[in-house]
Amino acid sequence: MKTRRLSYPKVNNMCCDKRKTYCNFSGENTCRKRVKSSAGTPAATVSGQCDYLDTLPDDIVLFILSKLGSTASCPADFISVLSTCKRLNALGVNSLVLSKVSPKTFVVKSKNWSESAHRFLKRCSDAGNVEACYTLGMIRFYCLQNRGSGASLMAKAAINSHAPALYSLAVIQFNGSGGSKNDKDLRAGVALCARAAFLGHIDALRELGHCLQDGYGVRQNIAEGRRFLVQANARELSSVLSTTPSALVSGNWMTWNTLPNLRHGNVVGLGCPLLSDFGCNVPAQEPHPANRFLSEWFSDKELGSGLRLCSHAGCGRPETRQHEFRRCSVCGNVNYCSRACQALDWKIRHKMECTQVERLVDDGDADGDGDDNDNVNEDDGMFVER
Repeated sequence: MKTRRLSYPKVNNMCCDKRKTYCNFSGENTCRKRVKSSAGTPAATVSGQCDYLDTLPDDIVLFILSKLGSTASCPADFISVLSTCKRLNALGVNSLVLSKVSPKTFVVKSKNWSESAHRFLKRCSDAGNVEACYTLGMIRFYCLQNRGSGASLMAKAAINSHAPALYSLAVIQFNGSGGSKNDKDLRAGVALCARAAFLGHIDALRELGHCLQDGYGVRQNIAEGRRFLVQANARELSSVLSTTPSALVSGNWMTWNTLPNLRHGNVVGLGCPLLSDFGCNVPAQEPHPANRFLSEWFSDKELGSGLRLCSHAGCGRPETRQHEFRRCSVCGNVNYCSRACQALDWKIRHKMECTQVERLVDDGDADGDGDDNDNVNEDDGMFVER
């Protein structure tokens, strides 16, 4: 029995080909599939346009992707390029590209943290991206409590002269983070601070200046310590003015504290902020993405019993044991992981709140490991300007 073959009429403005042709509402069907010529020259598509991407060598495409990744201002800039086609998606995760992506490319908020974000950071760090090594190291050390892996990643970045990683390792050595009080290594912390200060890290310069002034982990040298503090203040002012020229117009950066109870004590010279321990009244710089992640991570989580966060809002470091951080020697209501965080928080907030109060050591402090006794002591080098 013969069946009658039906002949369907062609319908305009509708996809009717397995090769995924589509209409551009002008009556002309365009094919999505690339057409390659046998001679290797750009082949014309159905629409008459040539696809030159297929003729580019992989080396050139990798170079272009590396430039795009290094200048990306957010993760969407990089992801939108990778989602263009299969070839860019495959070459975009090449180790050459991942080793040069900017820190803003793998910025992730704590609420969006997932296993896929962890894997991407791990691939970037394996490719040799020092920023990814530092960021993932901070997250593993403090958030995921994987101390060994986090410290090794930060050390990997520090070997490549990454100043924030050097300074973070110095803070760990000063506080004995991840261990007991006996694990403190003040000389190692000073050495790491010196290396970070040589690379121009402002917080490391300020920390090193206080260590030299107080003889903390190094032989006391007040004049040299004062020189490092002035240099840190000058670099901080120069950095802020270069990024925020309006601060120079306002003129508030050279004004000193006018509170009566804060106009004596640790003030050097004629009240010039550049000669103080805390610098000029300049706007706080944007914190590192790793510190911002820590602040967001612990903002909605409860720490262990008796553990505290660094009182500087832009730090985010938590204590790894009780009484690890040093308290303010005047009010005792705030605690800091470093002198740099103390100086920043003093200018932003604490100088308006710090008042001398009577403080008693409660039973909880007496039962601790003894860290808080040294932290309150002036021998530990935690002074507050008053």
